[in-house]
Amino acid sequence: MDFYYLSASAPCRSVLMTAKALGVELNKKELNLLEGEHLKPEYVKINPQHTIPTIVDDGFVLWESRAILSYLVEKYGKDDSLYPKDPQKRAVINQRLYFDMGVLYKSCAEYYYPQFLHKKPADPEAFKKVEAAFEFLNSFLEGQTYVAGDNLTIADISILATVSTFAIAELKISDYPNVDKWYANAQKVTPGWAENWEAVLETKKWFEANSFK
Repeated sequence: MDFYYLSASAPCRSVLMTAKALGVELNKKELNLLEGEHLKPEYVKINPQHTIPTIVDDGFVLWESRAILSYLVEKYGKDDSLYPKDPQKRAVINQRLYFDMGVLYKSCAEYYYPQFLHKKPADPEAFKKVEAAFEFLNSFLEGQTYVAGDNLTIADISILATVSTFAIAELKISDYPNVDKWYANAQKVTPGWAENWEAVLETKKWFEANSFK
């Protein structure tokens, strides 16, 4: 299975961790977005939106990380524990995935990326959205070990990729005790965590070398 990705990308790393959990081998094809490799005709032919991550599984093409996560479990999972078939359990997982995409990851990206990539000053109004997103997540985790249900699911993996990315940006996760406890446990139980964290640290080094001079 071909996997087009960028290791600095949280959505891409969520796919890597899910594949690790499932024992799925990926033929990794890292793209340098800063050099426009995602805009080359051969890639646009595969994915007209020229986004990452993208998989090509025996001719079947799919992009959007959270769609990829569910596809991988449904096709390659030995059981449905990462994405239960029960309608209500699955609905909660889907809600958390949409929350990650449209609230948590979005708020963090809109606050930090302008600073990291374009050397813009921090926007206090944008940071309020980050705080609100983490407060929501903290409320979801009240009395819970996992973000959706009683065991690790793709919702945890997706949100773990997001939270770990912004943990390096000096966001005080400890200000959100339920998130802090969940984050510590997720690191222990999520396959591929070590590789994820290694990529996060490499991303931090790149930002420090290129963004704040």
